[in-house]
Amino acid sequence: MAIWKSPLTLVQLKERSKDTLMEHLGIEHLEIGSDYLKARMPVDTRTRQTAGILHGGASAALAETLGSIAAGMCVDWDKKRIVGLEINANHIRPVTSGWVTGITTPIHVGNSTQIWEIRIYNDQEKLVCISRLTVANLDK
Repeated sequence: MAIWKSPLTLVQLKERSKDTLMEHLGIEHLEIGSDYLKARMPVDTRTRQTAGILHGGASAALAETLGSIAAGMCVDWDKKRIVGLEINANHIRPVTSGWVTGITTPIHVGNSTQIWEIRIYNDQEKLVCISRLTVANLDK
């Protein structure tokens, strides 16, 4: 059973990404499941740090993008808005090129808060980063 109260399509997600950080970083939305979202991001000059590996902030941006969009799809937009409270990220292995793919799933979807887990994998499907995002569901 889908958890989305305000579902979006992949086409709508692409449109909403225009002229944003997501577009600048090359984040591409891939899949919307009944209780998860999946997107990917290139590891290139936009997302690498000076040591030539994926920047931790880029991983956090991918994680927050996925978790925030998922959280937003779990509320009625006419009544609620989502704001971030906290994000953390544990960086497990470096990536120098290719793509990273993030998948977000809910840990808790409540009336006032939501917690989302985001796992980011490299092209070999090895875990690169695990993140947790907490958001507040605020009345409009």
